[in-house]
Amino acid sequence: MSYVEMPGAKVPIRMWADPSTVESGAMQQLRNVATLPWIKGLAVMPDVHYGKGATVGSVIAMHGAVCPAAVGVDIGCGMSAVKTSLTANDLPGDLSRLRSKIEQAIPVGRGMHDDPVDPGQLHGFPAAGWDNFWARFDGVADAVKFRQERATKQMGTLGSGNHFVEFCLDESGSVWLMLHSGSRNIGKELADFHIGEAQKLPHNQGLIDRDLAVFIADTPQMSAYRNDLFWAQEYAKYNRAMMMSLFQDVVRKEFKKAKVTFEPVISCHHNYVAEERYEGMDLLVTRKGAIRAGSGDFGIIPGSMGTGSYIVKGLGNPASFNSASHGAGRKMSRNAAKRRFSTKDLEEQTRGVECRKDSGVVDEIPGAYKPIEKVMEQQRDLVEVVAKLKQVICVKG
Repeated sequence: MSYVEMPGAKVPIRMWADPSTVESGAMQQLRNVATLPWIKGLAVMPDVHYGKGATVGSVIAMHGAVCPAAVGVDIGCGMSAVKTSLTANDLPGDLSRLRSKIEQAIPVGRGMHDDPVDPGQLHGFPAAGWDNFWARFDGVADAVKFRQERATKQMGTLGSGNHFVEFCLDESGSVWLMLHSGSRNIGKELADFHIGEAQKLPHNQGLIDRDLAVFIADTPQMSAYRNDLFWAQEYAKYNRAMMMSLFQDVVRKEFKKAKVTFEPVISCHHNYVAEERYEGMDLLVTRKGAIRAGSGDFGIIPGSMGTGSYIVKGLGNPASFNSASHGAGRKMSRNAAKRRFSTKDLEEQTRGVECRKDSGVVDEIPGAYKPIEKVMEQQRDLVEVVAKLKQVICVKG
């Protein structure tokens, strides 16, 4: 489909979703965003659902302002994937040992490494800029300074919720490694701090929703936020790169005889801010639950822990600000999923996948998500599919 245009106060709301299927709370959030004085465009992805302040699955283009809640609290959250030389024929019948080895190498949930991982010991880790990155921690908000040790030990860890590490097969039987994570606790604390700071500013007092508070260009508060935002986005990028290196090490050891090789890693943020130019204007584009899909950009659009995922290439559609969805998107809240589904349902819906099947991950059951095939169909004018993947192992926090 191409988009449906809904009226908005300052800008039209361009929707790559059927408005009648979007919950009323999310539609109200979109209308609220369209009232912001600084807004220049709003594009809504097919995985749209209710979020804090701004909906998940929205792309908001502003001139001279940025809204921290439109980035999301997991700053820099995103995906990484890499194709390997392994094929389905190389895999053992029982995948539980491999899942266990992944869980030993990459701490999940609230877990962290006992000591910070030395990037110098990792194959293929992009260590350029690493020392400079950590030196810049001195410049982030004082409110999070006491978290430095924790942040160093959480680098290279998964977290919980919808984050995952997966071992996948594409339709030709090639093995892919894929993972989804962000800036861990340090990113969340920076986001919460700056949302609180923005809410105190005089120009935000009359907003329709206080969670939509913005920072304005050329102010000390905007400079401080941009500094911390870009640092946290980099933390998320390094976090995924470190996990991918640890994951590759596990695969090398477990498949020694195969002498595994890896293609270049595909990586993309889906909660972030970028400076981009549209219609002759320099804009700050926030993607919250959306990936950049400029012409030729590689991206990753996952389903859920029992369905397929897609490697895509952007078509560069300016109407969406060169964006596409970040996944299938939830169709029910975590609490609603826990009320609706049982561990028996989870076992049924994840049959054939080596993964947790206990009550702790029922809120991540495939049935809580929109059908990924429908989501992909709705954005045919935003991306083309390069590969379709199906997980055989899914590690959750």
